[in-house]
Amino acid sequence: MHKLLAQIAPQRSTQYASLAEALAPTELQLSAAARCLTDIDAVTLGGQRYLRCNIAEPIGAAEREALATLACTSAYFDCVDSLGGEPGPWLRPIETQFSPFWPDELVSARRYKGKTNELFTRFLCNIARHTSAYANTPWRELRVLDPLAGGGTTLFVALALGAHAFGVEKIAEDVTSSAAFFRQLCKEQDIRVVEKEERLKGVGRRWRFDVNGQTLVYANGDTANAEKLLNGFKRPHLIVTDLPYGIQHNGPLIDLLANALPAWEGWLEPGGALTFSWDATRFPREEMIAVVESHCRLRVSNHPPYNALEHTVDRVIKRRDVIVANGPART
Repeated sequence: MHKLLAQIAPQRSTQYASLAEALAPTELQLSAAARCLTDIDAVTLGGQRYLRCNIAEPIGAAEREALATLACTSAYFDCVDSLGGEPGPWLRPIETQFSPFWPDELVSARRYKGKTNELFTRFLCNIARHTSAYANTPWRELRVLDPLAGGGTTLFVALALGAHAFGVEKIAEDVTSSAAFFRQLCKEQDIRVVEKEERLKGVGRRWRFDVNGQTLVYANGDTANAEKLLNGFKRPHLIVTDLPYGIQHNGPLIDLLANALPAWEGWLEPGGALTFSWDATRFPREEMIAVVESHCRLRVSNHPPYNALEHTVDRVIKRRDVIVANGPART
């Protein structure tokens, strides 16, 4: 039987290499490629870590595109145990089908305090899509909102995947510096961009960039006003964010979610998904599920593999977890 070997994405940091290996099986299991695969396990070949799966049916174009956009694995091989009587394993590269418009610098070049790792951010985007009613919708047709956008990592990852990206951030400097970075990157790469800055009376400001058929909108204001800040644009299919860290008491986080969740849910496309991560060291998963489901109608997926996404980030964030919640399906 032919097998698929998926190489765990190489990382400079041992910390992030462990993160990639911990999350890779879930990401692959939830992806569109999983329909062709069975029996996922981890192996080491030549000192490199891989996921190994049986190929149950031929891998087609849709599955190749799905593999290409995964975060935690980076190269894929058709593997056989022997070839022409010679013992293996023998590996043949599988050509994936995804041609990103944006250079790698879009998500990797900018560094700032509190930045969420871009591999993890892409993982969040992927599991949100895979869990929504839009799992088979091409990225180029999807809209992603980060309602706590910070320095814009989620927005840039969404653009790199091919989606339209929308962000809301309360700290004006984060918004203006992110807009300046994007503007400068387009200039350096000789990418034609149409930019528009708007002041929204009584709500905030926003910057709109149109590039190559994609739209990036970054608004400065309160996340509870996301719908007003993004008035005139279609609802997002996916809401993806990383909740603030460094909160010593649960009260402020609960207050944030109590105010924001109804607004996020109200603006999410029917059948869409909300995915967020948070520091579960002081805020257990059961409590977070209760907060989400008591303040909106979204239902949290709390069965395997969704209930096994907890992982270690560093010495401070010893337990980071991920929530995936869905709205009612489209009618």
